[in-house]
Amino acid sequence: MIICAEQLELSYFPKFLGKTKADEFHLQLTENLDWQIEYYRMFGKILPSPRLIAWYGNEGLNYRYSGINHPAIPWTQELLVIKSIIETNINHSFNSVLANLYRDGQDSMGWHADNEPELGINPVIASLSLGESRRLCFRNTSSPRQSFNISLEHGSLLVMSGQTQHFWQHSIPKTKANCQSRINLTFRLII
Repeated sequence: MIICAEQLELSYFPKFLGKTKADEFHLQLTENLDWQIEYYRMFGKILPSPRLIAWYGNEGLNYRYSGINHPAIPWTQELLVIKSIIETNINHSFNSVLANLYRDGQDSMGWHADNEPELGINPVIASLSLGESRRLCFRNTSSPRQSFNISLEHGSLLVMSGQTQHFWQHSIPKTKANCQSRINLTFRLII
């Protein structure tokens, strides 16, 4: 499914991985990735990030976001398999992946755009969801009332490209619903 709006290029594949394969990857990655708690400064306070993260990539890569430098952890076998499946299906190469573990409905991601300089002018971000479905919200940066949501299902792939990161922000809000864990893998090309 292709989602169209002004200056927005999204392709969404709700059943990209079958349930069996998605279940297998969710379990493996939950157990095998080097999950970390990040801390950031907000309003003069040091706060823990509302989710766990792990950043993997090719040797020597660094990725800086939210004021924190992330040296790449070497790829795991599972991540390389997933990367290959995605690259083959969307005909785009990646050299890194940011993994986010949302432990429950209180873990979240604030409004942001993936627009760091090392991602290039019009980055392609391939976002694979494993585990609990969560709502991904989009809003236009010049007209925030122009917004919409996508339910990211277990095994789904969302590809953001073109000028999306220039004109749109996205977030994963907290929810009071009883949620199990969710892993989101966002594959990127650091230049």
